[in-house]
Amino acid sequence: MSVTYEEVLELFRETDRKFQETDRKFQETDRKYQEMSQETDRRMKETDRRMKELQDLFESQWGKLMESLVEGDLVNLLQARGIAISDTTTRLKGQLPDGGNYEFDILAHDGEVVVVVEVKTTLRPGHVRKFLERMNHFKTWLPRYAKNRLYGAVAWLKADAGADTMAVSQGLFSIRATGDSARIVNPEDFTPRDW
Repeated sequence: MSVTYEEVLELFRETDRKFQETDRKFQETDRKYQEMSQETDRRMKETDRRMKELQDLFESQWGKLMESLVEGDLVNLLQARGIAISDTTTRLKGQLPDGGNYEFDILAHDGEVVVVVEVKTTLRPGHVRKFLERMNHFKTWLPRYAKNRLYGAVAWLKADAGADTMAVSQGLFSIRATGDSARIVNPEDFTPRDW
């Protein structure tokens, strides 16, 4: 059986059409894949954003719960240590001259003495160092307290890497939130650092 030139040419044309059709299908598949990939990326970013919002909300609410737990016992705890605190203020915020901001979780005061409390769910050494640095600036940032005796405290549910011991060695009160209350873990003969 012999094949004519025209038949061979038609076979090549048919093969070329099939290759072009296959290429078109590959391009269409690639376009759909790119669209699906972009949609997946968009959805993942949206999911990440929502998860971050939920995490921030949880941490904020958890932080408020921790602050409330500590604040509820704070006046009695400090009075038991001989510091005649009469009331507390939570979340003292302000703006610095350089445009930055500050926030202190709890201030316990009586007119003469101020105890600044930093509240953390998990206290880490870096938190203690950062709080000490902020305490060094407290009277400059808040000149209305410049003549007050100033003490610092960290309150925590869990302490990592000896952060609780570090706080005590740096002259801070260390307050552990326990169950539905809080307690100062410093030794009875502890003398707090006065800024």
